[in-house]
Amino acid sequence: MRKLAVAMGARESTLAGLSGMGDLMLTCFGSLSRNRTVGKRLGSGETLADILRTTKEVAEGVPTTGAALKLCERYKLDLPIIRNVALLIQGNISAKEAVTALMLLPLTAED
Repeated sequence: MRKLAVAMGARESTLAGLSGMGDLMLTCFGSLSRNRTVGKRLGSGETLADILRTTKEVAEGVPTTGAALKLCERYKLDLPIIRNVALLIQGNISAKEAVTALMLLPLTAED
């Protein structure tokens, strides 16, 4: 998220505050997070179509992932988490394949 935001002109410190890091933490760990719920269900093997059909609430991360992927292409960024989440949402890979792809990335220093 930080790399994409900075490439688009944001200050790096913006994402370190509650509006950035706080939102990310709630999304990842909050039991009421709609995005987390979708992710857990995808991880358990459900298809996105089944999840969306049985969910009344909007998980904004589903359409936002596609938009983020397009922005990565526009700004010539390779962001593996966004790419693999997009592939998972599109049904092109399983959750296990997405995690495996991320875990097999070469170790590099964060910039």
